[in-house]
Amino acid sequence: MTSNSLVGSLSRTEWSLLAETSRAAMADLDEDELLALHSRVRRNRTKYVTLYRREASARVADVGGRGAAGPRNARAADKAELFEKALSRVSTALAAAARTSAAELRTERLAAARDKGSGPGVVVDGLATVNPTPKGKGRAASTRTPIARKNVAATTASGARRQAKRDSR
Repeated sequence: MTSNSLVGSLSRTEWSLLAETSRAAMADLDEDELLALHSRVRRNRTKYVTLYRREASARVADVGGRGAAGPRNARAADKAELFEKALSRVSTALAAAARTSAAELRTERLAAARDKGSGPGVVVDGLATVNPTPKGKGRAASTRTPIARKNVAATTASGARRQAKRDSR
């Protein structure tokens, strides 16, 4: 399908949705607005991918193969590709906005920690904080690490297997 016929086959809402995904239109959007746009574009892309696949699979028995069934529904495939490219643009803008907001949040938190202070002996609301774990050598503060949980699960499982073997005798 040529690009002119594809453009002509778009509805007014699809056309406006694709116009919203241009760089200039997305420049003023914040992270929440980009998330909403991302979900709308993804919904449209999924709609046309599903439509293409459903119609092509329904035609397989008639034409005798998947390769021959696909080309008759080129419009849905082209629209799916168009929305895939738009989704890529929105995803890139969303990732950039997320990185920016994460950096701003990190900067704010570091500034707040620097201003108020943190750590042992800091007085917050009239109460002095105490470090609950002593520094230095010794046992780790938390034994609930992923590897420790895995070891506990492995030991439990081997015991259960051993018991099941005994019970089956």
